[in-house]
Amino acid sequence: MRAAREALREAPRPRVVYTDLDGTLLGPGGSLFARSDGGVSGEAAAALASLHEVGISVVPVSGRTGDQVWEVSRVIGAIDYVSEMGGVLSFDRDAERVRRDGAYRGRATPHDAMLEAGAPGLLLDAFAGRLEPHAPWAFLPRVCSMLFRGQVDLAQVDATLEEAGYGWLTLLDNGVIPRPFRGLEVEEVHAYHLLPRGVTKATGVAAHRERRGLGVDECLAVGDSPSDAALAGEVGAVAIVANGRASVESSGSAADNVLATDGSHGAGFAEVVRALLG
Repeated sequence: MRAAREALREAPRPRVVYTDLDGTLLGPGGSLFARSDGGVSGEAAAALASLHEVGISVVPVSGRTGDQVWEVSRVIGAIDYVSEMGGVLSFDRDAERVRRDGAYRGRATPHDAMLEAGAPGLLLDAFAGRLEPHAPWAFLPRVCSMLFRGQVDLAQVDATLEEAGYGWLTLLDNGVIPRPFRGLEVEEVHAYHLLPRGVTKATGVAAHRERRGLGVDECLAVGDSPSDAALAGEVGAVAIVANGRASVESSGSAADNVLATDGSHGAGFAEVVRALLG
């Protein structure tokens, strides 16, 4: 991947910056001020202020629930947001929430439908020791997704779902969780989301762009996971912060406009903003 700080200096100034939260804008523990080395930094907060000062909108795009992202959006001054990996869009400071069901067809919410059908139990049995609910956050009320942690082969998971009659579902990788968990026999822990096919961060951003009348080249994204790198077709460029680079490169999901920062977490986000604003 090319260096973000060089590539973005030549890029047109965007109207919107879509940003992942955990592992990207937010440092370890979900803090806006936490550095990767355990220190404290105001870089990310200052970068957010700089974007607001020049009229560039910040739109969080996260796997968190709508209520969770709403609280963060209030703090960082965001008007719109995308939650549950693209499953729920919010506009105008939560005045309207739009659910996106993808391949799901039914009256219940996608979350309730997959729970009733037994899909999570199938995966937990099939990948015991490698996949578990990402407690306690997995048990917060959700609409379109289910949250897991572990390390699995996504193609193998999708094949297992298809074989059991759950072909309308897929598992997506939303980045590395940088700590071990007892009971998981894996080398590296990832956050995963079970969703209806067709619901992704990329399709959520596409729907948001269409609603707001934004062109691809008027948008930029910052993230730390393969799901963030998949935004490449919906924005002018995607910057992957340093702590997510290995995960994205190993997934083979880096398009030509997927860039890399030198800094991790909020420092990487701030690096992107400095390059954009000169």
